[in-house]
Amino acid sequence: MKTLRKTTVLLVATWLALGLVWADVKLPAIISDHMVLQQTAKVPLWGRADPDEEVTVTLDKQITKTKAANDGKWSVTLNLLKSASGPHEVVIEGRNRLVIKDVVVGEVWLASGQSNMELPLSETLGAGKEIPVSANPMLREFRVGLKTSEELLDDCTGKWVAASPSTSQAFSAVGYYFGQKLNAELNVPVGLINASWGGTPSEAWTSSRAIDTVPDLKAARETQMQLSHEARSKENGLLEGEVKSVTNAAASARPQDRAGLIFNGMINPLIPYAIRGVIWNQGESNVLRAWQYRVAFPLLINDWRAQWRQGDFPFYFCQLANYRPKFATPGESSWAEVREAQTSALKLPHTGQAVLIDIGEGLDMHPRNKKDAGERLARIALAMDYGNKIPFSGPVYESAKVQQGKIRIKFTHTDGGLVAKPLPDTYVVRSFAGETAPLVRNSPNSELEGFAICGEDKKWVWADAKIDGDSVVVWSDQVPSPVAVRYAWADNPTCNLYNGAGLPASPFRTDDFPATTLNNKY
Repeated sequence: MKTLRKTTVLLVATWLALGLVWADVKLPAIISDHMVLQQTAKVPLWGRADPDEEVTVTLDKQITKTKAANDGKWSVTLNLLKSASGPHEVVIEGRNRLVIKDVVVGEVWLASGQSNMELPLSETLGAGKEIPVSANPMLREFRVGLKTSEELLDDCTGKWVAASPSTSQAFSAVGYYFGQKLNAELNVPVGLINASWGGTPSEAWTSSRAIDTVPDLKAARETQMQLSHEARSKENGLLEGEVKSVTNAAASARPQDRAGLIFNGMINPLIPYAIRGVIWNQGESNVLRAWQYRVAFPLLINDWRAQWRQGDFPFYFCQLANYRPKFATPGESSWAEVREAQTSALKLPHTGQAVLIDIGEGLDMHPRNKKDAGERLARIALAMDYGNKIPFSGPVYESAKVQQGKIRIKFTHTDGGLVAKPLPDTYVVRSFAGETAPLVRNSPNSELEGFAICGEDKKWVWADAKIDGDSVVVWSDQVPSPVAVRYAWADNPTCNLYNGAGLPASPFRTDDFPATTLNNKY
C-alpha cells in the first residue's frame, strides 16, 4: 500500500509538472444565469482558473482577454454603458467553456439590513393580490445565503431568479416594491441583490478593518474574538463564571452579532459586482446603543463605499417605523434617538432617508405595509439618480426661533405646502390580526399632533401647534418661556405633519440634552 501511494503521488506531481491536470474556469455564484449587470462603463467579472491560464470573456461583440494570476484569480472589466437591455449570453472560455444565459443589462441595487428588509413579500399586506400578478422577467433578485465567517470569503450561495407568482413571494418585500417602481418608471431591467438577516446589528455588516478604526468598536471586536477562541479551545465548555469579569456588552453576543462576521460571509463575496447603489433597512438591533449608532452607521456606509471602489455610490435607508405602546406623556425614547442618528447620516454625500413614522404597528416590529417603504425609497432614487423631478422627502427641520413665548419652526422639503393630515379614530396594533386600538389625542384642540415643548426646567409637555406658511408655530400655556421643541419624539408617536406630496415629516428635536443611550457601548 505504501508503494502504491508513493507511485500515485509521483504520477500526480508529474501530471501537474506537464500541465496535464487542468482546473476548469470557475465563477462566483453571483455571476450566473439570469443575472442583471449594471449599465455602466466599468462592469467587473471575475473568477478562478489555473495560474497563468488565458481567459476570454465575450458579450455580444465585446471580447476581453486576461490571464489568471499566480493565485488563480482573474478579472476583466466590460463597458456596458451603451449596451441594450438584452437578454444576452456571456461566454467565458479558458480550458473549458462556460455560457451564462439570459443576462440583462439595467440597474442593480444591493438591498441589505435586518428583518424588515428580509421580510418576504408573502408576509405583507396585499400579498394575496400582488403575487398572482407579479410576473416580470425584467425584475430579478439574487438572494445571498446566510453566512458568517471569521475570514473574508470570496463566494456565497444564491441564484438569480425573475419575479413570477412562483418566485416573488420569497423576494424582499421592500426590495420588490422598490425594484417594481424603478422598472415601471425607467423601463429597464432591475436587479436586486438581497443580503439581509434578521436581528443583526450594523457592526456585524461592517468590515473588521473599518471597525478597528473606532477604539470602542475595536475593543469590543477583540473581546468577542478572544471569547470565541476560548470557547472553541474548551469545545464550548466554558465554566460558569469564567466570563463574568467581562463587562463589555459584546461578550455575550450571538455568533452572527459579532463585528465583521456577516460582512465577511455575505458582503465581501459580492465585491466588486457593479451596483448603482444600496437600499438599507436596519437599526432595531442598535436601539440600545442609539447614540453610538451615530458613529457606527456612517462607518458602515463609508466602509462599503471604500470596499467597492465605485466612489460615493447612493446609499438610501429606511428610518425606523413607529413601534411599541403609545404613552400619554412626552418623554425620552431610544427609538427616537436611533431615528435621530439615522437622520444625522444624511450629512454624508448621496444619502437619502425614507421616513416611515406613519406605517408602523404597535405590537409588531415588522410593519406589513412594505409597499410604502419600498416606493418611498424608489422616489429618492428616481429623484436623485434618474432625473425625475418629483418630491422625495417629507418636511425636514431647518431652524427654530423663540418669538413672544412661542417657538417658530422652519422646514425644508415643504413641497406643495405643509399639511396637517386628518387623524384616524384608531391606530394599528397588529395588521395581520386585524387588531386596532382607539387613538387618544394628546393635544385635542391643536391643528397638529406630536409636538412637545419645554422651558429651562426641561420638563416636557404636549404643545399646541399650527401651520403658518412654511413654518409651524408651537406653544403651551404651561410653558411661558419655552427653550426647546420636539416632534414625534417617542417609540410610537401620534403625529400628523406632512407636505403636499403626502410624505411625513421626519422626527426631530431642537435641544441637545444628553441622550439616554449616551453611555451604552457595543
